[in-house]
Amino acid sequence: MTTVTLGHPETILHAAAAAAVVRVLEAYDLDVEYVTGSRDELTAAMKAGEIDLFVSAWLPDVDAVWADPSLGMDPLGELYKPVFGWFMPEGCAPGVASIADLGLDDGVVNRNIVAAESVLERVRLGVGSYGLTERGFTIDARPDEDAWQYAAKAIETGEAAVLPLWQPHFLHHGGRLRPLEDPRNVLAGEQAARMLVRREARAELDSDLLDELDELMLGHKVVSALEYAVRCDGMTGDEAAEAWQRGKLLPR
Repeated sequence: MTTVTLGHPETILHAAAAAAVVRVLEAYDLDVEYVTGSRDELTAAMKAGEIDLFVSAWLPDVDAVWADPSLGMDPLGELYKPVFGWFMPEGCAPGVASIADLGLDDGVVNRNIVAAESVLERVRLGVGSYGLTERGFTIDARPDEDAWQYAAKAIETGEAAVLPLWQPHFLHHGGRLRPLEDPRNVLAGEQAARMLVRREARAELDSDLLDELDELMLGHKVVSALEYAVRCDGMTGDEAAEAWQRGKLLPR
């Protein structure tokens, strides 16, 4: 095999992580052709055998549809461990350490929770489980990009705002967020960001390459930094991946 078709979800975070994986593929002199699109389009491409390597599926829950054996794809490695949580900008409302503390403060915490539409149901679950409506909290659902712009401004100004986010995420780059504890354990459990390899393609790929991919661990800091570099520093995914490979993406 001299060419690998690499699929990834149509988001900047997934594209940036895929670019990091491509650096490994290119080291084995493989050419890469990209396949991306909607969830349904990617599922159909897998079923048709049009994707050799996929980066990545969040398992076991978020992307469970891609774990269906009928698609002909097998999990490989674990690039990072996505986890959903509620965060606040570092330094604000020091007395609020957990979601259970919200509403018991002196009113400094913004009672309007701006939620990206992609995580709306998870935010509603948290609000309901902790009885936050009765404590004066409301949910403001916005398109993802609008919600993230709001969060970026809150981080910059140090506003005492509740920010529901997945980790990794470009907003985590720089370490200016602190997590709120979830003592009732009602938010999403930890996922595993796993590559998927087409069964027939596995036999054609170099065993050393498969071993290297299986052992490749990017982690939250690297993936957040990759996405930040593309979103905020104007890099392409390939440029961000090269900077990471050369040790220039994160401070030593």
